Amino acid sequence: MSEYDYDLFVVGGGSGGVRAARFSAGMGARVAIAEERYWGGTCVNVGCVPKKLFSYAAHFAEDFHDAARFGWTVGQPKFDWPTLRDNKTAEIDRLTGIYDRMLTAAGCEVLWGHARVVDPHTVEMDGKTFTAENILIAVGGWPHVPDFPGKEHVVTSNEMFFLDTLPKEAVIVGGGYIAVEFAGILHGLGVKLTQLYRGPHFLRGFDDDIREHLATEMRKKGIDLVFNCNIDMVEKKGDRLVADLNNGERIETDMVMYATGRRPATRGIGLEEAGVQLNDNGTIAVDEHFRSNVPSILALGDVLGRIELTPVATTEGMAVANTLFGGKPTTVDYSNVPSAVFSQPPIGSVGLTEAQAREAHADDIDVYLSEFRPLKHTISLNEERTLMKLIVIRSTDRVIGAHMIGPEAGEMMQGFAVALKAGATKAIFDSTIGIHPTSAEEFVTMREVTRSGAREAAE
Repeated sequence: MSEYDYDLFVVGGGSGGVRAARFSAGMGARVAIAEERYWGGTCVNVGCVPKKLFSYAAHFAEDFHDAARFGWTVGQPKFDWPTLRDNKTAEIDRLTGIYDRMLTAAGCEVLWGHARVVDPHTVEMDGKTFTAENILIAVGGWPHVPDFPGKEHVVTSNEMFFLDTLPKEAVIVGGGYIAVEFAGILHGLGVKLTQLYRGPHFLRGFDDDIREHLATEMRKKGIDLVFNCNIDMVEKKGDRLVADLNNGERIETDMVMYATGRRPATRGIGLEEAGVQLNDNGTIAVDEHFRSNVPSILALGDVLGRIELTPVATTEGMAVANTLFGGKPTTVDYSNVPSAVFSQPPIGSVGLTEAQAREAHADDIDVYLSEFRPLKHTISLNEERTLMKLIVIRSTDRVIGAHMIGPEAGEMMQGFAVALKAGATKAIFDSTIGIHPTSAEEFVTMREVTRSGAREAAE
């Protein structure tokens, strides 16, 4: 009999923590999992899932417009915010209930409340202590708003899912995927939208052609993008907000949303007192098997500061379960992780950007680009255009990057992620027969090199 109450105590009921708890219990471990807010973490409650539902809603305005040229008369569209908000909430409640039942069915002991690490093998909750051979930290992150006068008047992505009323005008501050996605969502729901970003261009880390194409498309739709700009101060005047910008201008609006990053929720839960090494930004340093410098305390998900995506966290959770209780020490391969930005239009991406490819392979790359109007819009007369891009190592013919902006980009990129993971070459892409007529077939019919590292090096 173990000297501990549990074999594994999981702190945090997000996607990664739940995956580790469920599968560890299924392997015979005695598992407890503690959560103080909601099952499913950010993704299920105030992230991926409700955001995608809102993204669907935001696109209907364009769909109604496009339908007219196809012979449909749909009348005057009218949007009701409480209907979307409340139907979203009902769906999230359904999903969190499923998480709760899955954990119980797997044999996990479910504990509600704030868990604090006391020492390498002890967790305290509401005055009661629990011991465990292993403690897993999976507490995720929380939106961060920098300090400035008037910050108490702004909202974050957390509050966006529960607004009492939808503003007529809004300002979004930030240049990451959350800011870009909410800019498209609010604009699609009829909000006059301005997006500010302190840098020269948003979506840092994505391919430059994709970033520039999205900015063009967003501006065509009527979103006011202002780069190299930030807010100095926000004042409340009646029901309105006035934002003073660092370029000397002022904006009067109904709402200011900050999407300027998230920070790991690792402070104040006893980690440092238990001897766990935290990086300056609050992330936890771990080895390839997710153990911190205190071997009995492990961590996964957003608290690592690696790739902050739900499927990455669940993969890490599976690796932890296999390593601790499955007899199969498992690591995670972080190469060729696909991602999507549910902007308007959406982005799908896997592999290296062109800049990363040039840094890694110098002039030994070829770039293939295709920009076009999708078939649907030849009738709808919607001005939105799709962009697709492949990056290839010339000497080996291996495809090392695939990027797209256009309808269903995320759905499409999942399949190409499999191809890149398998080491597909451009010749394999070229020999694959396309599905016609689809936008996806463009990825297997691009033949002309748009940019060549060798040619550019020679010029």
